[in-house]
Amino acid sequence: MKQGWVLSLGGVNMEFQARVERMPEGVETLSGCDFLMAGGGKAANVACMARRLGARSQLLAHVGDDALGRQALEPLRDVGIELSHVRAISGEVTAVSMILVRPGGRKTSVLANNANEVWSQDDVVDALAAVRTAPEGSVLVADLEVPTRVVSAVVEAARARDFRVVLAPSRAERMPEDLFRCVDFLTLDHTEAQELCGMDIDSEEDAADAGRRLRGRGVGSVCIKLGDGGCVAVTGQEVVRIPPFPVPEVVDRAGAGDAFTGALAIALLEGQQVRDAVRFATAASSLAITRNGARQAWPGRAELERLLARRPGRQEEGTTS
Repeated sequence: MKQGWVLSLGGVNMEFQARVERMPEGVETLSGCDFLMAGGGKAANVACMARRLGARSQLLAHVGDDALGRQALEPLRDVGIELSHVRAISGEVTAVSMILVRPGGRKTSVLANNANEVWSQDDVVDALAAVRTAPEGSVLVADLEVPTRVVSAVVEAARARDFRVVLAPSRAERMPEDLFRCVDFLTLDHTEAQELCGMDIDSEEDAADAGRRLRGRGVGSVCIKLGDGGCVAVTGQEVVRIPPFPVPEVVDRAGAGDAFTGALAIALLEGQQVRDAVRFATAASSLAITRNGARQAWPGRAELERLLARRPGRQEEGTTS
C-alpha cells in the first residue's frame, strides 16, 4: 500500500532575523548581529520537517508573484516537497516575518501576512482536490495563518477521508469554535493556550487543566508546549507529562514549535502511540533550539533517535485524564 503523506496547509513567508541584547525603547535604533534571511512560515516549516524525517510532504499555500516568493519556495523544491498546490498570487506580496532574538533564545516577531490571506473560491477547490487525491492514511497539518474558512473546508475534506488532523493555532484569536470538534491533535504553546482558555498557565497542572478545557470543546488530544521545553498532553485516557530533554545551550527558540508539530505528524503517520508520538515531537523541538535559525537547526532522524535513546520513556509521567 502506498504510504500516506503529510499535507501542510497554511503560511509561507520569508524571515528576516537578527540577534539583540534587549528590545529597543521608543524611537531608539538598536544594534543587532547574526542577521539571517531564510524561508519560513508554519506550513512550509512543517513540510520541511516531514521531509527531513523521511516522509513525503505536500504544501497547500500561497506566495506572492515576487522575488521573495521564489526565494521562499526554492529550498522547499530542493528537498523534494510537492508544490503543485502552491499558488503565486498575481499582484500580491509574499508574507514577511521580522524576528528579534534576545538572550536565552527568546524571540519577538512581527508578521505581515500578505499573500497568505488571499484565497479565492477556486483556490479552496484546488486545495480540496489535493486532499481528495492524497494517499490513504495521510495526515493533514494546518495553521491559522490563512483564512479560517479555508482551514475549515480543508479540514472537513480530510476528515471525510479519515485522515488525522493536527492544528497549530498560530493566530489563536482567529480560532472558530466549530473547528475544535474537527481536530484530532491541537498543538500550542502556553501563551496560545492562555488565550484560548482565558486562564494563566504557570505550571504543569495549569497546562493539564487547560488541556481538559480544550478537550471539553471537542478536541481529540491537546499538546501544550511549556516554556522550559517540556510538554503536557491531555488525551481521552490520560495526562502525559514529558519533561524537557537536556540540551547543552538554548540558542534560538524560533521554529521550535513547528519542529514539534512536524515531528508529531510524522509520528502519527508512522502509527506511534500518543505518548511515544508526543515524546518524539518534544525531542525534536528540544534539538531545534540548540542552533541559530529555524530549519537550519532541525535534527535529522539519526540525531533525534540518539537523543531519544539517551532518556528512557519511563521517566515521563502519565495520570488518568
